[in-house]
Amino acid sequence: MSPTGTVIDQIPPEALLADYPPPMAELAERLRRVVRDAVPEALERVRTGWRIIGYDVPVGRRRTVFFAWIMPEARHVHLGFPKGILLADHQGLLSGNGITKQARWLTADVPDDIDADLFAEYTREAAALSSLSPAERFARLLDREVAADARR
Repeated sequence: MSPTGTVIDQIPPEALLADYPPPMAELAERLRRVVRDAVPEALERVRTGWRIIGYDVPVGRRRTVFFAWIMPEARHVHLGFPKGILLADHQGLLSGNGITKQARWLTADVPDDIDADLFAEYTREAAALSSLSPAERFARLLDREVAADARR
């Protein structure tokens, strides 16, 4: 049920993935396993308006925070992070810089694009960052800016 009291229809992720070519549905299933293995406490649900599989992590007793998504498309599948700008991206794999303010994502076109250990590392970090306060997130951004300036 939504905060307004209306019933929200939930569809299973498999129903969402059935609308995509089988190779993309298989990639999405692999990414689902990565997320489940990396953050077992994550809550998975389809967000029909966005056509994504979204993941929330419990924060406190009654609250959850959205920390990741899987977005299938006809030619590839994204594993994304709403606060991805905060993630350490030492290998430069995250897309989204210059496209969105905060979101970043990994893209898989073929099964070999998914490095399960590396993708799990990004996913665990995103889950951990989701519980930071706005002040802590801002401090993290400032630290990264200072470090970037020092490298220049």
